[in-house]
Amino acid sequence: MKQEPRRLSRPIRIVLAWQIAATAALALLAGVLAGAHGAVSAALGGAVSVCAGWASAKVAMTGTADSAGGVLVNALKAEGIKFGVIVVLLALALAFYAEVVVLALLGSFMATMLIFALAFFVRDY
Repeated sequence: MKQEPRRLSRPIRIVLAWQIAATAALALLAGVLAGAHGAVSAALGGAVSVCAGWASAKVAMTGTADSAGGVLVNALKAEGIKFGVIVVLLALALAFYAEVVVLALLGSFMATMLIFALAFFVRDY
C-alpha cells in the first residue's frame, strides 16, 4: 500500500508564504534602488532562505519522535540540513552570478530568515 506524502504543517506553510511575499517585495525594492541586478540578487537571497526552510521542514517531518532524545536528534538534523543548504546555495549564488549586489542578496536573505523564525508564533489551527 502506497503511503500518502505528508503535508507541511500549517505554520510552516504560512511562514514560507510570508517569505515568498517578502522576497518579492524586497526584489521590487532592490530593483528600484539598484536596478535589475539588485532585483535578481534580492530574489536569490530570498530563494536561498525559502529553499533552506523547506528542506529543513521536510527533514523534520521524516524523523520519529518516540522520545525527547528522538525529537532533539530530529531537530538538530533538520537544522544541520538547513545550514548546509544555506552554505551551498549562497556559495553558488556568489560564485555564478558575477553581477551580484551583495547588500541586496544578504539583506533579503537575512530578512527572510528572520521571518522563518516567526513560525513559532503561528497557531496550528
